[in-house]
Amino acid sequence: MKVRFDRDVRRRWKSHAISVAALACVILALIPLASILVEAMIRGLGAVSPSFFVETQPAPCNPQVSAVCEQGGIANAIQGTLILVGIAAGISLPAGILTGIYVSEYGNNRIGRSVRFFTDIMTEIPSIVVGIFVYALLLELASLGWLDRRLVFSALSGSLALATIMVPIVARTSEEALKLVPTSTREAALALGIPKYRVTLRVVLSSARSGLITGGLLAVARASGETAPLIMTAFGNPFGFQGLTQPAEALPRIIFYYGISPFPNWQQLAWGAALVLVFIMLAISVVARLALRSRVARRGVVA
Repeated sequence: MKVRFDRDVRRRWKSHAISVAALACVILALIPLASILVEAMIRGLGAVSPSFFVETQPAPCNPQVSAVCEQGGIANAIQGTLILVGIAAGISLPAGILTGIYVSEYGNNRIGRSVRFFTDIMTEIPSIVVGIFVYALLLELASLGWLDRRLVFSALSGSLALATIMVPIVARTSEEALKLVPTSTREAALALGIPKYRVTLRVVLSSARSGLITGGLLAVARASGETAPLIMTAFGNPFGFQGLTQPAEALPRIIFYYGISPFPNWQQLAWGAALVLVFIMLAISVVARLALRSRVARRGVVA
């Protein structure tokens, strides 16, 4: 009895020790994230005001020289981010979903495996490489006279760079969402004599709708926070949106450039823009989580 009692005590102590170690690891993992959020809120809230969302980039100002520094705002960056990501989503979502459909439903062959391998590689490519590739491609086309040189640094080139990043993410998440649709659902529809393409469009896509939405939102969140491709393509614009062939501003870009500037009013705007971007990413993540939860709930599993 005593031996068994000792064994039970040791097992409980080991279980408690493992639980404490796991909790400590979770806390250590959350400390950097919490530090970023707290720092962004403390420094960013000081820049947030009604004018912050409606005014554009102020002139650089040093309070030691000038008596009053213009605060300005990030309206141009918010507008540019919405336009750039919106155009990129319009390009990448159809392309990525169609790629996912092909690989999942018709890709049991060498071409399908090659496409899957290519999308896996594209997902891991650094975003700065994508930006350089799009810039070099457009510059080469412009030098050959096949493209207007204004498009090299423009909102359209920035959108193309972001779309290039988003397509493989949407393709892989779409493929995984479609694979989760039970085979019996496909077989039941095919047994009724429905053509396979109709089964894919009407049955499979409908069953995987929430998974497709989740994948699209994750790709949008990824593109919204990208800085390097926009430095090489969108180039930045201190004014409002002036057309697809003109440079455009974005939140990640002004966070980078204003953050490293020596001017206090620009640094303050950078912290405010960082706070706005954090809340945008948080909102997208919450919506994606809710979409995933509803999908799991419909399958009869507790999320």
